[in-house]
Amino acid sequence: MAERLQKVMAQAGVASRRASEDLITQGRVTVNGQVVRTLGTKVEPHDHIEVDGAPLEGRERLVYYLLNKPREVVTTVNDDKDRLTVMDIVADVKERIYPVGRLDYDTTGALLMTNDGELANQLMHPRFQMEKVYVAKVKGIPSNDELKTLRQGVTVHTIVNHRHETFHAAPAKAEIIGADKQKQTAIVRLTIHEGRYHQVKEMLKAVGHPVLKLTRERYGILDLTSLAPGEYRPLRREEVQALKQGKTFRKSAGRL
Repeated sequence: MAERLQKVMAQAGVASRRASEDLITQGRVTVNGQVVRTLGTKVEPHDHIEVDGAPLEGRERLVYYLLNKPREVVTTVNDDKDRLTVMDIVADVKERIYPVGRLDYDTTGALLMTNDGELANQLMHPRFQMEKVYVAKVKGIPSNDELKTLRQGVTVHTIVNHRHETFHAAPAKAEIIGADKQKQTAIVRLTIHEGRYHQVKEMLKAVGHPVLKLTRERYGILDLTSLAPGEYRPLRREEVQALKQGKTFRKSAGRL
């Protein structure tokens, strides 16, 4: 049965479907000796596929890991600045896993890693609204009105790749869970369902409270219980099933 090339690559553990699409458009994939750049190209089981000159192996055993990402670690497969990456931390895993989404260099917390390209693509799709919970230490102590702004959805003005961008963040759950009046800092828990570049930092900055430290304490139903920074564990079967069945997805943000 013919399947899309990027889907076959993702199932083989090469990369996520989105990253596989990038490999295709860059001309790094051949099918039966011919470079393929067209997304959506369908291949048959008997077709010979190579990525960067290496034959596509049979589908790997699908594995799923939760990593507590430490600070000063890059959430990429490779880094041109030779910084430590999440791949260095999980080097003992035999399968070719990769991170689902990203956490900033200085952000810690829950990061899912897998070679299941289908699931990765599903989890990152905006329409599934995966719930992500962050805890931030911020400058100043947010007022009730500022928390209300976050809960109603705040407009963010930011710079991405040297270009000014404006977006309206969806309503978030926001609460203060600690405050130091003497130092004028607070600990804020923020629950969002989007995944824009630096989103949590930009949302808090937009209401006047720059982030000093940030961690993602939960991704869907996956939390950091028993995981110290730099540690990782395989997901339990019921956790994988819950992710695949969409039990951790919110169909709409609803009232907060």
